[in-house]
Amino acid sequence: MVDHEHIIEVKEMVKKFGSFRANDRLTFYVEKGEIFGFLGANGAGKTTAIRILCGLSYPTSGEIMVAGHDVYREREKIKRKIGYMSQKFSLYEDLTVSENIRLYAGIYGLGRNQIASREEQLLERLALSHIRNRLIREIPLGWKQKLAFSVAIFHQPAIVFLDEPTGGVDPITRRQFWEMIHDATEEGITVFVTTHYMDEAEYCDRVSIMVDGRIDALDTPAALKQQFESKNMNEVFLKLARR
Repeated sequence: MVDHEHIIEVKEMVKKFGSFRANDRLTFYVEKGEIFGFLGANGAGKTTAIRILCGLSYPTSGEIMVAGHDVYREREKIKRKIGYMSQKFSLYEDLTVSENIRLYAGIYGLGRNQIASREEQLLERLALSHIRNRLIREIPLGWKQKLAFSVAIFHQPAIVFLDEPTGGVDPITRRQFWEMIHDATEEGITVFVTTHYMDEAEYCDRVSIMVDGRIDALDTPAALKQQFESKNMNEVFLKLARR
């Protein structure tokens, strides 16, 4: 039975590539409006799982519901309710800032008047109005990442999936990016974020930590630090990885 306070429900999810298990019997839920951290080292299976939850890949087995829809039978319905920012930068380098916004807004099904008003609000909020006609490849990485996130939630989805969104950016930009994430949750958007930066776990309501395709720990950051007698989340992760 679906719990309607759980916007994501995963039970015994397995994803195999030949004999290799990228995801090994994952079981967890995500509550509406929370920031759920999906942590682990590179290669732990985070991106494989997020692609399944976004309707971009089929699981090998398991029961998975996203925004009330089954990932086996209702992938298109899931895609209409989510935003997605990929691990690799997801805007078109040879289009301008404004052209990227309008392109994605059109794909999300927004009307011309909606797009025009929201574009102005977005550019003003990001303080990017002065570069609206600059090509994406000409602007700094930090600006690109903020813009990519803003475009991913431009249509006000129920959930936004962020796959290592702060990779390669400086600490100040990372902190600003997380402020944007918190602003999104205040607008009612659930955030599912993968990262291998353990300090970012502190910004999440709950975190799971993957090791070799399995979820080895799942709780609030405070509870996990207490459970593993650690000063920070990096110590928690190292203890799990060495087990």
